[in-house]
Amino acid sequence: MAVLNKKIDFALVFSVKNANPNGDPLSGNMPRITLDGIGELSDVCLKRKIRDRLLEAGENIFVQSDDNRKDDFKTLKDRAENTLKEAMKDGKKLREKSCKTWIDVRAFGQVFAYKGGGKGEGVSVGIRGPVTIQSAFSVDPIDITSIQITKSVSGEGSGEKKASDTMGMKHRVDFGLYVTYGSMNPQLAERTGFSYEDAQKIKNALLHIFDNDASSARPEGSMEVVQLYWWEHSNKSGQYSSAKVHRSLEIKPKGKTEKPQSQKEYVIAAAPLDGLTPEVLTY
Repeated sequence: MAVLNKKIDFALVFSVKNANPNGDPLSGNMPRITLDGIGELSDVCLKRKIRDRLLEAGENIFVQSDDNRKDDFKTLKDRAENTLKEAMKDGKKLREKSCKTWIDVRAFGQVFAYKGGGKGEGVSVGIRGPVTIQSAFSVDPIDITSIQITKSVSGEGSGEKKASDTMGMKHRVDFGLYVTYGSMNPQLAERTGFSYEDAQKIKNALLHIFDNDASSARPEGSMEVVQLYWWEHSNKSGQYSSAKVHRSLEIKPKGKTEKPQSQKEYVIAAAPLDGLTPEVLTY
């Protein structure tokens, strides 16, 4: 496969309705929110979903979650040592084999820092990946609704009376339109072997990012991809900076509604850039 030889920028617009898209463990698992009331999904959360979609598509993934693991390795160290074996003793070989083996390593990069069996032995290799993705933020401030829930059966104690674990809280975003931006760097792609075909796999994963991702906090259909904007430049450096390309995407409410409750109440369009037209995909 040919290494990616042109810069790519992208933007993913998605909606959240009556769901908790990314709970914050430091705030009682409430949906992440900025000091200005803007909803947020971390880049780590988004990359986790991309990895899961790639794994479901049959790709080899290094950073697999415990809930969606396709092999018998319970830790990253076990997966690295058993898959790379002799390459673990040589930084250059480790870099080459790990990038060749796992698409998420050659896409997002990875740090391998594991101790060897003997004194002073070990490996520490950092790989910079060509694919970067930003945290997603809501276009407007969001409203969060919190409700108290109870279980109909005790999870502990004798069962004769309600235990403390029968009470709990559940939080949701009533509605929010979110957008995240990302880029693919050809210079770094040359170092990891990230190909144009890999870029297309990432694009497909973004378009289907919420497939098979339902949970109690995110019921099926509560999170939806609205549009994916995909800019392919004509050269390695790009015709425009990523900041300018990302800024060309404009998302505004259609009317004077203070709190839109649907993506249909927004106008989403990319301002024209001479010689660079985005591919717009919907799902």
